[in-house]
Amino acid sequence: MTLEAAKLAAANNLWGAILPELMLAGVALLLLALEILLPRRQQHVLPDLAGAGILGTLLGLCFNWDSGMLGSETFGGLLYHSTSGQLLRAFFLIAAFLTCVIARLTLARQKMPRVEFYHLLLICTAAMMLLAQTNHLLMLFVTLETLTIALYVLVSYHRTSPASLEAGLKYVLMGALSSGLLLFGITLLYGVAGNPSLAGHAARPFHYADLAAFLTANPNHFIASLGIVLVLAGVAFKIGAFPFQIWVPDVYQGAPTPVTAFLAVASKAAGFAVLLGLCGPGAVFSSYAWLTTPVLTAMAAASLLFGNLAALTQHKVKRLLGLSGVSHAGFLLLGVVAAGATPMAIGAIYFYLFAYLLAAFAVFGVMAHLAGPDDADQELDHYAGLAKESPFLAGVLTVGLGSLAGIPPLAGFMGKLFIFLAAFQAGARAMLAVAIVGVVVSIYYYFGWIRAAYFETWTPPADAAAGPTRPARTPVGLLAGVTLGALALASLVIGFYPGPLGHWLAMR
Repeated sequence: MTLEAAKLAAANNLWGAILPELMLAGVALLLLALEILLPRRQQHVLPDLAGAGILGTLLGLCFNWDSGMLGSETFGGLLYHSTSGQLLRAFFLIAAFLTCVIARLTLARQKMPRVEFYHLLLICTAAMMLLAQTNHLLMLFVTLETLTIALYVLVSYHRTSPASLEAGLKYVLMGALSSGLLLFGITLLYGVAGNPSLAGHAARPFHYADLAAFLTANPNHFIASLGIVLVLAGVAFKIGAFPFQIWVPDVYQGAPTPVTAFLAVASKAAGFAVLLGLCGPGAVFSSYAWLTTPVLTAMAAASLLFGNLAALTQHKVKRLLGLSGVSHAGFLLLGVVAAGATPMAIGAIYFYLFAYLLAAFAVFGVMAHLAGPDDADQELDHYAGLAKESPFLAGVLTVGLGSLAGIPPLAGFMGKLFIFLAAFQAGARAMLAVAIVGVVVSIYYYFGWIRAAYFETWTPPADAAAGPTRPARTPVGLLAGVTLGALALASLVIGFYPGPLGHWLAMR
């Protein structure tokens, strides 16, 4: 590209198309500047500024929801703007705001910098929002790595905690492996799609549309098949699907609670945004459904069985949620498999993600109130008698866990029901049976947690000098109380009356 062509391309870039991401980046830089300029006694307002920036961006997105750029490409085809992309942008902003609320509780117990946490959180959120709109393999890799590198730092943010540092190291090693697989797969696809000697070779091998046209013209190419499998393996690492879930329990346990919540919800949703862009109806790999469907089906079945069975014996709640998150990835993969045969599967996936967001953040919010200075050490026994000491927290925990388990009439039940209906319409009867078994198994460990909250199973140590074996519980503040109450109420309302939301999502 000549200098004049580059200048012309830059002049034609529609920066308004990524205004929400630019707003988040601006707030992130403003936080660092104000940390230097403001006196230390006034820096307590900076977390509030981060939350206000996220809410302001969300409001701006909602007011400009039906942007004139929907259905079009910008930045030379790097991004494609769609209604589903807008929906996921809002999803990531909501998840980031809820993470900020939880972080106010957990960071208050730690003697470490706080502004950098919110800065990195905003950068992660902006990267996810771009990832949901990517239309180019290089853009996919760059945004995914931006997100992952920021998460490396956030996972090990409690640098005085050996568990947090260990989690960060494991996440770096596993992330490097997944990035290598993804990049190798992209390289193979670029090389084969750009080969002039092959039919339908692409002028822009990294571009989704050109790559899809090449794959359609060469439906059984071995190197292309290998590249697709490697790309799917790299994405499977990000969503924590079997057999690439080995990092999940250790990273979830060692990471700070707000980071664990962000990983469990937002990072998983970002991975599925990528997966739908690659394997959804009419997507890049749709002509290779003979390959992607069996691979994703096997991943879904194995994730459902492994995640639920491995969680049965867990007493550390963060590991339990990590392993149950593997099973939730299996449910969502079932929706991706069904998406090729029935259009309602896409709406079912989005509904499931929002139901999962409400339930998971409700549970993590309760966990933040019960965790002590050692954020990694959270046992089921710590919840003994919670209903007596704080009926509100116990009620929120019950609603959150019940929704995760898929108990009616909560939103999680409707999410699983929509996924099951999509799988039934797609003819995936065997996978449907596996998913039902997974639901039954999950009820055991979720209700074991609820039982611990409503029955006193913990006894103080006989030696009074030894002190208590469970951390002191943080009182519920106004912001946290309103947020947790809203999450629990939303799970109930959507579970009772999913009609408008379910219909609207189905139209996406």
